[in-house]
Amino acid sequence: MKTLLRFFPSAFVAVLLTLFLSSCAAIGDIFKAGAYTGIIGVVVVIGVLIWIASKFLGGGGRNS
Repeated sequence: MKTLLRFFPSAFVAVLLTLFLSSCAAIGDIFKAGAYTGIIGVVVVIGVLIWIASKFLGGGGRNS
């Protein structure tokens, strides 16, 4: 149960973002900002997703 409660704040933020940010609005804002901004945004999002996945899967730890 403690493990579940440890990830609750992250899950709560993710749910709020999915409820309040529609994908159409996000895509429209990216096109307004320009192609390079969209490319940088996609690279940042993919980087964050890889970082989160490595944290969940135990990568990057210092196991002595």
